[in-house]
Amino acid sequence: MKARIWAIGLLAWSLGFLGPALAQDGSATLEEKADSTADPALNAAAENKTAPPRDPNIGAVTSLPIPRFVSLKGSEGNARRGPGLTHMIDWVFTRSGMPLKVTAEYEHWRRVEDVDGAGGWVHYSLLSGVRSVLVVQDMAQAYAMPDPTAAVVYQSETGVVGKLVECIPDWCRISVEGEKGWMPQTALWGVKVGEVYP
Repeated sequence: MKARIWAIGLLAWSLGFLGPALAQDGSATLEEKADSTADPALNAAAENKTAPPRDPNIGAVTSLPIPRFVSLKGSEGNARRGPGLTHMIDWVFTRSGMPLKVTAEYEHWRRVEDVDGAGGWVHYSLLSGVRSVLVVQDMAQAYAMPDPTAAVVYQSETGVVGKLVECIPDWCRISVEGEKGWMPQTALWGVKVGEVYP
């Protein structure tokens, strides 16, 4: 019996010297794979198959522009340190409808920031595509027409959130508590400079 086991071991040992061993699944060994990648023709073929670089101004998940503005859907949204429920909550947004800037996407998560740059990763279900703006100029005047000589419809204090109705270059029409008026884009946060909306 010992002689039989010794013979099987000797046979297995000698086969290891006779040729390259295969992995248990029949694939090539790591040494063979390394040798095949050293072939310049194979490397050139692999390089030709790589996808073109992704545009950083387009979201990898939604294919929407980055950065872009959205609004907080509910009255509370946790901003986390990373894209997932296991990450620590760094910030809590508590104002329904407040505008947020999306700066990155990862699966069901969006990295957002507010007017002060505070934020983090928020689950997409807490965000809305309905656009809103934040008044950043104290006692900003809303005009009946996009013209500073037009009649003043109302005034808004800094921090007021309004629904974005329409934008032309340099002016946006917003709705605050049912009142609609035109404000210069410089008095608002939540729109890009010169943005036309919708």
